[in-house]
Amino acid sequence: MIELLISFLLGLFLFSPATSANASEKKLPKCNYPAIYNFGDSNSDTGGSAAAFYPPALPSGETYFHRPAGRASDGRLIIDFIAGELGLPYLSPYLDSIGSNYRHGANFATGGATVMRPNESWFVNGVSPFNLEIQVEHYTQLKEKTSFFYKDKKKCNRKRMPRPKDFSKALYVIDIGQNDVAAGIRKLSIELQKAALPQIVNQFKVQLQNLYDRGARNFWVHNTGPIGCLPVATVKVQNPVPGYLDKHGCVKSQNDVALEFNKQLKDEIVNLRSELSEAVIIYVDMYSAKYGLIVNAKNQGFEDSFMICCGYHGIGYDVWCGNKGSVNGSEVMGGSCSNPSAVISWDGVHYTEAANRWIATRIVSGSFSDPPVPISRACFYKA
Repeated sequence: MIELLISFLLGLFLFSPATSANASEKKLPKCNYPAIYNFGDSNSDTGGSAAAFYPPALPSGETYFHRPAGRASDGRLIIDFIAGELGLPYLSPYLDSIGSNYRHGANFATGGATVMRPNESWFVNGVSPFNLEIQVEHYTQLKEKTSFFYKDKKKCNRKRMPRPKDFSKALYVIDIGQNDVAAGIRKLSIELQKAALPQIVNQFKVQLQNLYDRGARNFWVHNTGPIGCLPVATVKVQNPVPGYLDKHGCVKSQNDVALEFNKQLKDEIVNLRSELSEAVIIYVDMYSAKYGLIVNAKNQGFEDSFMICCGYHGIGYDVWCGNKGSVNGSEVMGGSCSNPSAVISWDGVHYTEAANRWIATRIVSGSFSDPPVPISRACFYKA
């Protein structure tokens, strides 16, 4: 009976985009964020890795941009939908020197980025050298250079630069940690994975404090998603022992580590609210939003939760999206499925535009936020 009640309440919570703040929070005025500064990994990278290393090939970007656009998806990411919700343009990657415009913010995220300093190579394991610490340093440099150019009498230098007064009014989105969890899964026992989490969370906290010291005031912090539900994790499983998978088919031990990371991160966010007196810090339960979609895929108009749209993955082979490879002795091309809008996973790791839209619609409403305030009004919330 209790499980039925929980399922009913979870259904109301997950599937109603309008479910958000309570009455008092709806009375808050709307924020007028002049800019967004984003920090993260491939879940929110809009072209940083493509500029620093190699750009993705078709069919990446086919649904919305109709060309590769530096995103690990067929179209837009959650950060793109956040920008749209706030009436701001899509964010230019900080690392892209061609055609970028930072008037309304910048994106410091890069695919493969971690919270901790990496001790692996992008060329070996796909781990970015631009971890959270370096991303915050890039933000610091952007802010300092902006101040320099605004002191320059040549106004032409300012056209694509942020306004110095906007830094304290901007929204700072942070979505990183999944690759730290993934690195632990690759290299450590469950016990050692969990033992490493406090150090990761502490470094996350340090960098958030550094942003605050550099003028950031409005934070929108995503926790990490259910990594054990990614199809690249589940497709390799053969004859699992009882309890290895949860009742929905996700790798339980991997999700347990992600949940523990999220618990510790939330505890630190609560502490930071009292330490950073001028900050508004909203903690967003991205895990629950993504897990809710995955376990209720068909009810939400999607196909099998673990279907991969682009590429081929299985026991003994991985043909990544946009690449050629061999499956059972035959050469294949990692092309896309016929209808990405009906699939949750784009390439086995990242989400399709349709899934990103579904998730973004629910998180911006405040349904998964602590406190439960919509993103459009979060700047005025005071605990």
